[in-house]
Amino acid sequence: MNVIDSVVERYSKASKVQEAALCCPVDYNPEFLKVIPQEVIEKDYGCGDPSQYVRSGETVLDLGSGTGKICFIASQVVGHQGKVIGVDMNDDMLEVARAAQTVVSDRIGYSNVEFKKGKIEDLKEDRTAVIQFLKKNPIDSDQSLQKFETWKEQQLREAPLIEDDSIDVVVSNCVLNLVSDEKKKVLFEEIFRVLKKGGRAVISDIVADEKVPLKMRNDPELWSGCISGAFEEAEFIKAFQDAGFYGMQILKRDTKPWQTVEGIEFRSVTVVAYKGKQGACFDHHEALVYRGPFSSVTDDDGHTFVRGERVAVCRKTYEIFKKEPYDSFFETIEPLNSVSEKEAKPFPCTKGWIKRTPEETKGKGYSKTTESSSCC
Repeated sequence: MNVIDSVVERYSKASKVQEAALCCPVDYNPEFLKVIPQEVIEKDYGCGDPSQYVRSGETVLDLGSGTGKICFIASQVVGHQGKVIGVDMNDDMLEVARAAQTVVSDRIGYSNVEFKKGKIEDLKEDRTAVIQFLKKNPIDSDQSLQKFETWKEQQLREAPLIEDDSIDVVVSNCVLNLVSDEKKKVLFEEIFRVLKKGGRAVISDIVADEKVPLKMRNDPELWSGCISGAFEEAEFIKAFQDAGFYGMQILKRDTKPWQTVEGIEFRSVTVVAYKGKQGACFDHHEALVYRGPFSSVTDDDGHTFVRGERVAVCRKTYEIFKKEPYDSFFETIEPLNSVSEKEAKPFPCTKGWIKRTPEETKGKGYSKTTESSSCC
């Protein structure tokens, strides 16, 4: 089975005639749909709404943007100071999206959306640039092939479709499952590559409650229909972790299956994952206190936090836990006397937990006495 051919053929047809079998019921904000042409709404296929987790002023990348509905919604959310990039491989889908782009821009009063042709599992390769090069330099000999390979290496290095560390949030709506199993690992690595440090991926996709058997995975109709390529639920989360993400969280999980095939339930989930835990660990005498409600929790790196206890953490972990998705569960404790980068010593970020004593936070010799505060 050729996954790419199967997907391209089916979605090319769906760009011309609406195919209900490719859709999950999704409630989009009707205010954002008012400016979008009806053709885009009817022929854009998804299973969730990752655009509702986008913020004003952000640079957004939509993987498998199709006819552009999520892009056009996100463009209104990020506003004129933000930017939205849609990437898709299907020329027919891109044609619909680009035709609607001018209409939407005129209606909202600004233009901040761009559609690019490329594979979502290879966000370095600019397919339009490749096609243009080959038109001018057809391959008809070993010499011309070598010329193309040299050009492509330079292109990937100097003019990638999406640059490293350039995106605030990557979104995708029911597309990752369409990528072949052999390319899925690379796909998550590419998402990680293009995100800025502190950026996040918000992905809506179809997952299965059991492992999809080989017979179903070899069925091109089921694959292009968002069934055969679906991750098993736990494996979907693990794919983010394996790529280096942290803080994975299920934002939405449909209780009712979208489809059940041979006893396997396929449903929509929306997951968020964050980039930014890379780097060395240094001790600045900072601490975290887990509020609860559980007696203890363990993060993705094996740090354990006991409810109510001051836990010693490195600066990197401290900064991460000050932000979403952890900030509402933790109190942060800064040292009375800050520790400079020069003074900080390596921190043993090992599994388990290290207690941070109040004496360490306040510093040696601290003996201050104060009047009672006027809190009563």
